[in-house]
Amino acid sequence: HVSLMQRARRQCDIVVVSLFVNPLQFGPSEDLSRYPRTYQADRQACLKAGVNVLFVPDGKEFYPQAFQTTVTVDRLTQRWEGAVRPTHFQGVTIVVTKLLNLVRPHLAYFGQKDYQQYVVIEQMVEDLNMPVKIVRCPTVREADGLALSSRNRFLGKDERRQSTLLYHALSAGQKCIAGGERSGVKIQKAMAKVFQKQQNVSIDYLAVCDSQILEPLKRVDGQAVLLGAIRIGTVRLIDNLLVRIPSRAS
Repeated sequence: HVSLMQRARRQCDIVVVSLFVNPLQFGPSEDLSRYPRTYQADRQACLKAGVNVLFVPDGKEFYPQAFQTTVTVDRLTQRWEGAVRPTHFQGVTIVVTKLLNLVRPHLAYFGQKDYQQYVVIEQMVEDLNMPVKIVRCPTVREADGLALSSRNRFLGKDERRQSTLLYHALSAGQKCIAGGERSGVKIQKAMAKVFQKQQNVSIDYLAVCDSQILEPLKRVDGQAVLLGAIRIGTVRLIDNLLVRIPSRAS
């Protein structure tokens, strides 16, 4: 998140950061109660990054008892995260709509790590003619490839070691494509092979998709996105890599 603030600071006159754990994007059996809440550390990070306004809404004020409006992006939310977490994206689109309406920014910055979320929000903004440009920022990683996430702190020592498997799997798919493979099924199998004989790890999905509509690709051509989600013990991790096949010169 700090990288998003830093980019916004370079490009904008005024930077506003929202700090809000949104209950609507957590399912009934998910980790809302234990999701990290580190206000003082977050506030200091915002100050250091040169943020002008830290917006910390009260949950009951943000969602009063009479609140009853939903915002739905249909097809883009049916697969992947939407299939595993059926109520998640409706919670995301509601909270982002409210934040954009309240702050009215010209630019809004989202990380690539939550790639499907980024695509869903971009579609929503386009469909509803919201006067804001959505900016995708690169995933920030540890030295061993693990994408930074608030949930990483829940990984034990052995789980932390296994956590790099997702990045290695996506990288295996990327390498497969760089080597000339174009079959979506074969690329997906190359990613899945990384998890063979791994205990305490389960795969939610590994997918080779069109980077705009997120549909599975039978054949990779142009730009694609490799998506993955796994569970290590009780911790769920997601990640992705964008890959582009250069067009042949005529």
